[in-house]
Amino acid sequence: MDLRRLTPTLSVAPQIAPEELAAAAAAGFTTLICNRPDGEQPGQPDHEAMARAAEAAGMRFVFLPAVSGQVNEAQGRAFGEALAQADGPVLAYCRSGTRSTQLWALSQAGKRPWTEVLQAAAAAGYDLSRMPPPASAQG
Repeated sequence: MDLRRLTPTLSVAPQIAPEELAAAAAAGFTTLICNRPDGEQPGQPDHEAMARAAEAAGMRFVFLPAVSGQVNEAQGRAFGEALAQADGPVLAYCRSGTRSTQLWALSQAGKRPWTEVLQAAAAAGYDLSRMPPPASAQG
């Protein structure tokens, strides 16, 4: 798994396989967030298969699909709510990890300076510099 840490309690990743979730749980992740719509690409596991594998590994599963290029503030708020409900470290994934990172960034609007959010994303390997800050973003 290509895990990229955004915060001490959130890592993002490109598509992961159901059989990798036992290792994710062993690494301490307690919640898995899927930001990938079903059927986005041939051969990807659907969210139900991922939910079954997550539950078998003892992880909570959250399905918050976001279409590439159409991530919005409402989805960011939902992502933030999922993070707030987590009882431990969270692993979020999509095709490349970018949408999960964008959703996290939107969830941070109004909570931390936008420049800090962009720096954290960049440190994890995601360039969000072209992403316009949401209306509620600080500095």
